[in-house]
Amino acid sequence: MAGVAAAGAALAACSTDDKTTTSATAPQTSIAHRPEITTPAEARAELRRGNERYLKGQMVHPGADEQRRVEVALGQEPFAAILGCADSRVPVEILTDQGFGDLFVVRVAGNIVGKSELGSLQFAVEHLHVPLIAVVGHAKCGAVDAAVGVAGGGAMPGGAVDDIVNHILPAARKAKGEQGGDLLTRAIKDNAIQSRDQLLKDPLIAGEVKKGTLEVVAAYYTLEDGRFVVLDN
Repeated sequence: MAGVAAAGAALAACSTDDKTTTSATAPQTSIAHRPEITTPAEARAELRRGNERYLKGQMVHPGADEQRRVEVALGQEPFAAILGCADSRVPVEILTDQGFGDLFVVRVAGNIVGKSELGSLQFAVEHLHVPLIAVVGHAKCGAVDAAVGVAGGGAMPGGAVDDIVNHILPAARKAKGEQGGDLLTRAIKDNAIQSRDQLLKDPLIAGEVKKGTLEVVAAYYTLEDGRFVVLDN
């Protein structure tokens, strides 16, 4: 954790330098464009409201204009961190109707938790004080589909993709022993839950969860209907 703190301090110092340089030319305005979100419940509610706006075709595109862009140049205060898939069909800011500075998004195929992903989320917790981390799996995920194939006896895809598949394999094997729905959907949801549980084992993240200042949830996004839901288990 000493290494994480040192790296975070360096990043925070860079952020401070940026503020000093930018403030000479940018207006000193508040970076808040909505009531402040500080609790896990408030963060979950805002993601839900944003997705509802998206589903109804009533998006307001909060904080997506020039003024907001200039405001967040002074510093960022995202209300949630998202660990999502790199799939081009899952742009989290759009499907939850958020804007500049609202979400700290980490995207990687299969929404897995590797060292870089964990480090990024540790930074979001320790230095940006996000009250919520959401791990978002999505329908028809190709990375999970590859892992399901390997779990069923198929060959590894090869190259660096093997590392991604190996992260997902435990969830794919678990899904094979479960009932209800199709195998791929079960595996996608189990993989999101698996990544959530891996994050909860991290001492820094677990400590904030224990204090009640942070919540870590798994979620599922359906490509066809655009619905973003938090998984119960």
